[in-house]
Amino acid sequence: MAGVCKLDIKETSEELKTLLAEQKTAINFQKVQALYLFKIGQVTTVQDLALTVGRNRVTVQHWLRKYREQGIAGLLRVRHSGGRKPAIPPEAIAGLQQRLNDSQRKFESYGEIHRWLQQEYGVIADYKTVYATVRYKLKVKLKCHRR
Repeated sequence: MAGVCKLDIKETSEELKTLLAEQKTAINFQKVQALYLFKIGQVTTVQDLALTVGRNRVTVQHWLRKYREQGIAGLLRVRHSGGRKPAIPPEAIAGLQQRLNDSQRKFESYGEIHRWLQQEYGVIADYKTVYATVRYKLKVKLKCHRR
């Protein structure tokens, strides 16, 4: 019969059912659901499967090809993009953390921290970025008296 998908699913239907309940994202839920529906025999063609899970036929074929090549782990792998690089590099943050913990040399203001980062690490970041890093990421409040 044309259009019938020949897919050898290694996992049992019980394993797929438990894996289905463990999924946290909708896309991974649909991927496991597609395998489960093939395993129990509810659908036999990719077209039927695409209609059942509400995805395009080409998308479902891409999922099945990925499953054949990489298995269940490859199918469910979530790729994350790198995103933007932080304005203050990790080594500068580590040095800043050490300096903030030093009781002998305290910073008087966020402006002083801003200047220190420029002198010590060559970091050119906005004052606002320095403030947010110290206050919210490092969770440090500058304890200086107000005039």
